[in-house]
Amino acid sequence: MNTKPQVCIVGGGMITQVQILPSLYHLQRQGIIGDISVCALDSGPLRVLAEDQTLKKAFPGQTFAANPSLDTEPNEKFPELYKQILADMPEQSIVAVAMPDQLHYPVIKEAISCGHHIMCVKPLVLKYKQAIEIEKIAYEKGLVIGVEYHKRLDDRALLARRQYRDGMFGEFKIGHAEMNEPYYYRNSNFQNWCTCENSDMFTYVGCHYVDQLHFITGLMPKSVSVYGIKDKYPNGNDGYLWTDARVLWDNGACLHVTDIMGYPDEGPGGNFQGIRMYFAGEGKSGMLVHNDQFRGIEHCYLEKGCEPGDTYYSQPSPDYFKFVSLGGKGLVPVGYGYRSIELIIKNACRCIGKDLDRRQQIINELDDDGVMATPKNSSYNELVMEAGRLSILNGGREVEIEYGENAGVKLK
Repeated sequence: MNTKPQVCIVGGGMITQVQILPSLYHLQRQGIIGDISVCALDSGPLRVLAEDQTLKKAFPGQTFAANPSLDTEPNEKFPELYKQILADMPEQSIVAVAMPDQLHYPVIKEAISCGHHIMCVKPLVLKYKQAIEIEKIAYEKGLVIGVEYHKRLDDRALLARRQYRDGMFGEFKIGHAEMNEPYYYRNSNFQNWCTCENSDMFTYVGCHYVDQLHFITGLMPKSVSVYGIKDKYPNGNDGYLWTDARVLWDNGACLHVTDIMGYPDEGPGGNFQGIRMYFAGEGKSGMLVHNDQFRGIEHCYLEKGCEPGDTYYSQPSPDYFKFVSLGGKGLVPVGYGYRSIELIIKNACRCIGKDLDRRQQIINELDDDGVMATPKNSSYNELVMEAGRLSILNGGREVEIEYGENAGVKLK
């Protein structure tokens, strides 16, 4: 079997453009993966990817196979095309799922049925039972599934994880996290899918910091309450664009999480994000603060760029995803956005060409390590998402999470 797997990205939107495709191009350039294809509902977003000048500059001569073809009209839709593309790929290829949250499940099921490893943007799915089903059928086939919670690969989180588990902070008691996206997102495809009946801002980005708190501390969420404020998108759809959540943990601790689609477009950062945690020890307390919206860089440009959110004064983050020149042709992606995708792809590649027993052994190792999110070690996130959706649709009532054989959520 070819040890350089084909990779298909299902979904051609913003995250594919700014993180997934450039990361895969770099892995292809290093000889780790083979051909790359992108499958979307129509040719519109594929044209944007093909014409992206930054990608052309960073990866001269590298291209992807567009499905549907770039020659098709943008208003012609191909909702089932991904099934044929996945069926035509050799078994143990890799599928990157970058669809709206509520569409992950059918794409993942199709990829598993075709015998492919999977990298999926967070959250994996919106239902706990679906996560458990995916875990089981993927393991039976020896297929790696990595959930792309890229904040796990931020050095800050990795350092905090080691230090917390070494007892340097004490026990987590209370904290606050924010991940507030810019206002201009309302003009994008979010207005077509991140609507009240499908999702909300806590589900979309709040899961990052819920996952990070567990990643650092090992604590498990026990109850969730989410208050959402509806607002109108430009197309008239309603979305829960302002959310406030309270997550209680199994040791009685509390994390308060604010998520909005309303960070000012003229703000200096691409968004506003960070976490503050307080801990208790013997006769003293500890504290951890990650100011993730400001990484210590301040720029002021002669001219601002032409993309939404571009400003004269800027506080860019080099830590999530940026391009740098290390000599030679093209540019190199750096940051935890790239490292996260690299980790998942390389873990999938470890299984290619191995027999089923060895693949399952690798999957067990990845589950136990707990660095890369897998269905088995991160399905508590699906319980949090279920609880959050039940809460927000009931005016912010508290929803309890139950674990074990009959795991699920219920209104308190």
